Parts: sequence; C-alpha cells; structure tokens
Amino acid sequence: MRIKDWPEDERPREKLLARGAAALSDAELLAIFLRTGVAGKSAVDLARELLARFGGLRKLLSAAEDEFCAAKGLGRAKYVQMQAVLEIARRHLAEALPRKTPLSDPRAARAYLIGRLRDLEHETFAAVFLDTQHRVLGFEVLATGTLNAASVYPREVVKTALRYNAGAVIFAHNHPSGVAEPSAADRALTQRLKDALALVEVRVLDHFVIGEGEPASFAEHGWL
Repeated sequence: MRIKDWPEDERPREKLLARGAAALSDAELLAIFLRTGVAGKSAVDLARELLARFGGLRKLLSAAEDEFCAAKGLGRAKYVQMQAVLEIARRHLAEALPRKTPLSDPRAARAYLIGRLRDLEHETFAAVFLDTQHRVLGFEVLATGTLNAASVYPREVVKTALRYNAGAVIFAHNHPSGVAEPSAADRALTQRLKDALALVEVRVLDHFVIGEGEPASFAEHGWL
C-alpha cells in the first residue's frame, strides 16, 4: 500500500505536522528524507530495510560514500543531500553555543562537541576557545591522528589561544573505539597543555573524551 493511501494520521509528513518531529520513529524520519520508495516498497518500508542493513540511523548517517551509494534506493544525489543535512545540523549546534552570553550551560558544549567529533573515523583533538567571561570565541580542530593516537603540540595550542586572545579553553577528543574512558596518555597530555597555557594565563575548564553514550569529563572526575 502506498503511503498516500494510509490513514492521514499515520502518514509521516502529516504526523510530523500534527505532533512534531520528535513523535516520529527513525524509519518515519528517514522516509521523509527519501521521499519515495522503490518498486514494491513504500518509503517507510525502504527506510526500515536501510536501517536494518546499516544497523541503525547513526551508522547510516556516518556511512562512507561508496557504502551509502551502493544501497538500493540511495545513490550519489541522496548522499550529497544527506551530507548537507548533517552539516546544517552541525552548524545549528554551533549556533546553539552562546557567542554573546557566558557559556553557562555545559549541555550545549557537550551536544556541540558530540555532533562534531563522535562519528569521526580517526581520533581528532579539538578545542572551544573562550574569553575571560567564558563567552565562545571559536572552535578549532588542533590535531587529527590515526585510529589510535593524535599528536598535539602544546606550543601550537598556546599560539592558537593567543591568536583568539582567549582566557579559557575546553578541550575535546574522540575515541573511535567508542570507549569514552580517558587513558593515561590523555591525562598526561591534558596536564602538559594545562601547564603550558597557565604560562599565558589561559585556563583549561574541561576536557571531554567522546565515545558512545555520555562524554567523560575531566572536570567532573576532578582531574583538572
């Protein structure tokens, strides 16, 4: 049965308009993005099949181009559209970080950093630079390494902080393995950066390690 033949309150688009996007399942949201199904399958049926094939929405969204395009019902045009949607979402999260008001809600920082770093294939070390009143000045990727390590040089971090005229910084890096537990190397690096930045009076407010689930916070562990 075609979606337009379904009862109106069960159709994904009408359901979204009536109840909001949060009321839709992953398959229903994906079906709206797909717009059409394939022969013998509605857009919702196709969406369910794709979610099963990739193992969920996150894995579908982070799939490599060749894997994504090889799936029935997708292709390069859909891949381009999906990447555009993801980048819009990232930029929305970036704008949620208050640039003219103090960064008083740590949830905003976490949500932004998760969106930027969690699904990357390689370990990436980044920072949010803040002024002395903890207002956001900018976000920078400081290093991108292999699946196991990233090289971060304190001198370059200090130079970047000075370029922003920052008074404080929040660090974050991802663990592609999915385990958000900080390693001994993570703790040693953070201490080196903290000591280097202290020489130019820049405070390290936190360091988030991002994997599956909630990021691990150095500040909450008492490691800063």
